[in-house]
This record gives sequence, C-alpha cells and structure tokens, in this order.
Amino acid sequence: MSIPPFDSTTYSTYTQAPNPSWAYGQRVDSTPAGKDWVAGESAGWKIYNTAETDKADLTKLMNSGIIPRPIAFVSTISEEGIENLAPFSWFNTVTTCPPVISIACNNNALGGLKDTAANLKNSQGFTVNMISEPFIENADRTAIDAPPGFDEWTISGLTKEKCVQVRASRVKESAFSMECELYKSIDIIHPVTGEQKSTLILAHVKYIHVRKDMLTDRGAINLTKYRPATRVGDITYARVGNAYRIPRPTWAQDEAKIKEALVTLASL
Repeated sequence: MSIPPFDSTTYSTYTQAPNPSWAYGQRVDSTPAGKDWVAGESAGWKIYNTAETDKADLTKLMNSGIIPRPIAFVSTISEEGIENLAPFSWFNTVTTCPPVISIACNNNALGGLKDTAANLKNSQGFTVNMISEPFIENADRTAIDAPPGFDEWTISGLTKEKCVQVRASRVKESAFSMECELYKSIDIIHPVTGEQKSTLILAHVKYIHVRKDMLTDRGAINLTKYRPATRVGDITYARVGNAYRIPRPTWAQDEAKIKEALVTLASL
C-alpha cells in the first residue's frame, strides 16, 4: 500500500462543533451529515458473542473499535535495578482526587507477567510518560518482544531523567510525565477458564512533570504544541486532528429550553 509521507507542518486547530445549532430533542438525521450516518444502518448489524469469537478476531475488533486511545509510556525498574520501558494503550484517567490512572498489561506470549507488570507490583515506583509525535518511533520500538530482563532504554534513543520520589527514570523528551506508586493491582481472571491473562494497575500519581512551554495561561496543556500520539488499532497510530468546543449544559440555564422541547416532542 502506497501512502504519503507524514505532514509535520499541520497541527491541531479549534473549530466550531459539527452542529452548533443543535437543539434539545433534535434527531441525528436532521443534518446532511447525520442523514448520511443514519443511512448506514440499512446495512444491518453484526453481533459478536465474545464467548464464541476467536481471540485474535476479538482483539482486532476491540483494538480498532475502542479508539482513539492515549498511550502510557511506562518506565519501571526491577528490584535488581534493571530498567524497563514500554508503551501501553489500555490506559486512562480514573479520578483526579486522589489522582489515579489505570493501565492494563496483558501477559507475555508464554502466559507469564511481562517485565513491566512484574515491576509495577514492586515498591520501586514507576513513571508514566505521555508520547508526542516527534518521538513516536522511539517509543514504538520499545514495544519489541525482547527477552526478559532486556533494557529497552538502550535502543530507544531517549533520555533518562531522575525523579523527585520514585526510583524509576522518567523520559526527558516527554512533555508530561507522572511519577506513580502502586495504588492497587487487580489480576484479570477469565470467568470460564480461570486463566489469568492480564493485570489491571491502578496507579497513584505523586508528582507531575510538565514542560513549561506546553502550559496555557489557564494552566491547561496546549493541544497544538503537545501533539499527542494515540492508538487506533493494529499497527496504526493517529494524531489528534482539529478539535471543537461544546459548552457543557446546565439545568439552570437550559431548563426552559428542555421543557419546551419536551412539549414539542410530545405533540408529534
């Protein structure tokens, strides 16, 4: 397949929402784009029974359907002092008070814990570093199926930076890095076979390192400068494209509009 080279000159910009004039109760097919979307329903639905679906097919389906996913670039260290670096896209925020994030780590091909999962369970602490486009290849190569005990830092071309509290290094090139301690580890057990195939890690964020040039005047991260990388299935990564802002509704402000819409809908 021939594809064009990466365009490093385009960045995320902000636009209006897809349907800024949307009103309460308005149907999806009331706009041209919505009508095209709903028209796709005529093809019908394929239903997958996860208990009967081939494991590889289920993985492909979920990895390409639950998108885009942020990527946790996890730096750990064993009790013997061997460091490890690997990306994981089953990752997200759980809560900000206390600051807790989640990372899911599947077992290795032999059924045992990967170095990352084993290290996450020790008391050394670890870092979760966000990946941006300028070093996506560096990060991707650390996902190689290296033998146990191999230090992926040595092939990454990335720079170790000391942390405030945890023993593991953070990635200096990352504009947003979190020092973490284990909050809770949950073994994911298959309900039928009883096999343990994955580990869910809940991590307590202790310190956050943010590059100053990424911060807006409001103390948030500037999306255009940040250029985060995401996963969208198989070997495919994606950039964050144009973003649109939609004001969060409040009952106090929209109560009258909602009641009016309900009356209109009831009369149809």
